[in-house]
Amino acid sequence: MKVAAEVCGLCGGSGWKSAEKSRVVRCDCRLKHRAESLLTAARIPKRYEHCELSNFEFEGPHAHLMKARMAACKFVEEYPVDNTGLLLIGSIGVGKTHLAVGIIKELLVSKGIPCLFYDYRELLKQIQNSYNDSVKATELEVLRPVFESEVLVLDELGAVKPTEWVWDTVSLILNTRYNNNRTTIITTNYPDDAARDSNGNSEFSRAQRAARGETLGDRIGERMRSRLHEMCRIVKMEGADFRQTLRSASFR
Repeated sequence: MKVAAEVCGLCGGSGWKSAEKSRVVRCDCRLKHRAESLLTAARIPKRYEHCELSNFEFEGPHAHLMKARMAACKFVEEYPVDNTGLLLIGSIGVGKTHLAVGIIKELLVSKGIPCLFYDYRELLKQIQNSYNDSVKATELEVLRPVFESEVLVLDELGAVKPTEWVWDTVSLILNTRYNNNRTTIITTNYPDDAARDSNGNSEFSRAQRAARGETLGDRIGERMRSRLHEMCRIVKMEGADFRQTLRSASFR
């Protein structure tokens, strides 16, 4: 037995509703349907499906994150008039991914902007897998939505050990989006410092790198780090690991 589809009481299924001055506008039912479709296409992992700007903690013990949350809200408010991206920098668990997901969910729901989420490690793995003859997807098929999405979140940039192939791939992604004037929101655990040793040289020993800690310049190359400064506003996030705090509280 077939069940009849529910018809919207406002538009009668037409997708349009009456407005002031004898105008018609898109019905809320169509806007909701579009938002749901965009949300599905955004590939937000289940772990982060709950993340919203409205439930991002920035008060009390997390007051140091207020500026980052304000920057995220300003980005949503001004997009697409100002489409400069964001580079969210901070230690593990400080809330970078939560904020990034909150931004694109707000863009999806309130403005109908197509967005895409990709974990940096997963993206590189998918590209590498495309070289396998048994995998049907080609490299271009994997990269096309990454190139073309109006807003892309690239999470955990620098999380893969740098090689020439990694650097070339990062360069291809960032330069393509830059040249096409696409907006990119990036999170990283690495400080926004140049790939240089204490003497200012671009080449340094493994011991020197270990002593000072790796930087974003080390992980993606200095040229691409410079490119990010052209593409994004820097938002630094400092604080304790949310997840570690929750784990500690659960044992009290």
